Amino acid sequence: MDLITAQSTATPVTEAAPLKAAVILAGNREGRFAPVIADWFLAHADGHPAIETELIDVAGLDLPTALSYRPGPGTREVVADVGARPARADAFVVVTPEYNHSCPAPLKNLIDWYRAEWQAQPVSFVSYGGVSGGLRAVEHLRQVFAELHAVSIRDTVSFHNAGAQFDDEGTHRDPAGADAAAKSLLDQLVWWGRALRAARKAHSYAG
Repeated sequence: MDLITAQSTATPVTEAAPLKAAVILAGNREGRFAPVIADWFLAHADGHPAIETELIDVAGLDLPTALSYRPGPGTREVVADVGARPARADAFVVVTPEYNHSCPAPLKNLIDWYRAEWQAQPVSFVSYGGVSGGLRAVEHLRQVFAELHAVSIRDTVSFHNAGAQFDDEGTHRDPAGADAAAKSLLDQLVWWGRALRAARKAHSYAG
């Protein structure tokens, strides 16, 4: 299968330039809890002085299934248009639930469509679910992104029994631990994002 890669125009950056972080919202089931988690995380990320965010919601994408792809009218344009969004990012945050011990299929499909967009990029994870807190999805995703030459950030944010942790307005009932985890994740993402952005600017990635 030929991969369709979005082309981006390089612009000069400095270490002080804000890190462009694409926040990928992976949950797509009806009645999903995903927007509550995404809103909580975006409130933290948007308050970080070194980060600019863009939300990519898999539920709103119209990508064909990568593994059974057959070109159709407008398909290449759709794939290129969606691919332009990760192509302009300096880093990624995947907000994911756990479906059957792994990640949602639309997220995997988004990942599978592209290659250069992920290479030498930092990826961090915010997960949620029941007892496992979505961590089994994260462990699978680390292997997937490693295959694509991305760098996964060690620290995560995970919400176990997520529905019980937020009130009806989407406010975390006991935020201290989650807030500290989000700060650690964001600080590490900025460090890796700046380091890898500078490296990509100085040298073409060998992958």
